[in-house]
Amino acid sequence: MAETGQLPDDRPTGQTPNVPLLLNAAERIAGTPIDLVAIDMPLSMLPITGRREADNAVSRAYGARKCSTHTPSPARPGKISDDLYANFGRAGYVLQVQAPVLRGLVEVYPHPALVELMGAAERLPYKAGKVRSYWRNLTPAERKVQLLAQWAAISAALNTVLAGSIDATLRTDENSTGTQLKSCEDVLDAIVCAWVGTTILSGKARPFGDEKAAIWIPTTPAG
Repeated sequence: MAETGQLPDDRPTGQTPNVPLLLNAAERIAGTPIDLVAIDMPLSMLPITGRREADNAVSRAYGARKCSTHTPSPARPGKISDDLYANFGRAGYVLQVQAPVLRGLVEVYPHPALVELMGAAERLPYKAGKVRSYWRNLTPAERKVQLLAQWAAISAALNTVLAGSIDATLRTDENSTGTQLKSCEDVLDAIVCAWVGTTILSGKARPFGDEKAAIWIPTTPAG
């Protein structure tokens, strides 16, 4: 991200996560040692070969609210998940699947977390790549307006439970490119993960899963 906070004009290139560098950067930004790492990706103590009990448990609890999980596979998330689990473990952040949690690595799924945060009846329409399916009868410009309004509402709600969320959200408008919109969406998801992490540490989140993998979701609406 540019120091000016402006959205990038070009699609960023990915790279293999460097766990020590990530932890050092996070500690430098936060000004304090990192207790908990929250990741929006399937994680497990065993190689992921298909649906886990964590996926089934969340789907049972939140499927009626359109927050069922996708089915993971050896290809997706694949090696990146195995590497993150192993490398964070070597850095002292062991995958946590039971409460209470004081330190470690956790898996977060933003959709049900946002349902709890917003007190919503179902999954929120906030994914930039799905605006056409959300608002089929609107023009592209009208869909973008709806998306930005949804993001504003989410940012405001996040700001009530994690001060500074609005300021941390990348600014977009009706002229923003698709890449810029995806960057903003990624920031929102990251803030959701951070908020869920605070609920886990304060004992206000529940693990859905078993002794090998768990997805953590806040237990009570914000308020």
